[in-house]
Amino acid sequence: MSFQEKTEKNVWLLAGVLAITLLVAGVVEIVPLYYLPDTMETLTEEEDNIRPYTALELEGRDIYIREGCYLCHSQMIRPFRDEKERYGHYSLAVESKYDHPFQWGSKRTGPDLARVGGKYSDEWQRQHLMDPRALVPESVMPRYPWLAENMIDASVTEDKMRALSVVGVPYTDADYAGAAGAVKGKTEMDAMVAYLQVLGTMVNFQEGKDYRQ
Repeated sequence: MSFQEKTEKNVWLLAGVLAITLLVAGVVEIVPLYYLPDTMETLTEEEDNIRPYTALELEGRDIYIREGCYLCHSQMIRPFRDEKERYGHYSLAVESKYDHPFQWGSKRTGPDLARVGGKYSDEWQRQHLMDPRALVPESVMPRYPWLAENMIDASVTEDKMRALSVVGVPYTDADYAGAAGAVKGKTEMDAMVAYLQVLGTMVNFQEGKDYRQ
């Protein structure tokens, strides 16, 4: 009887093999993080505009996650020529340092959104969310008309920001104080558009520079 057959017929042997495999895989993934000088790229002062999301952008990101947008859209452009020509500069790890959870992914039923900020107007984004096929006839994206009707619950925004501060997002007392006012009277559509319009806009990339070095 081969080792594979023994493993398939003995649940304890199978569990042991899986444990060893996962242990080795974990070590390979985790150990390098302890000796790499930095897991994030170093940006110059001119390049670095990375900041925490504003209250409205943060609410939009939560709606993005709630509606399952990540199931069809990635936010991770690979360092390949075809991806750069289609979507823009490849994604940097430092761009996601305030994302909890990050939205990298690999699913692309729809296009990657890592650089969508500023690519279209606010009105285009609103119309596209209301009825994607009115702007892109071949689109398979569902409609989200309720976003224009649902209002943001301003009473919980500060709590969300304080929760993120626990994991290192540097929100300030001024951010907390202004959170409710920043989203009061805003719709979920306003928040979603604000989030989409900030994606990929926080780094001033230098032409020809390789940030992987």
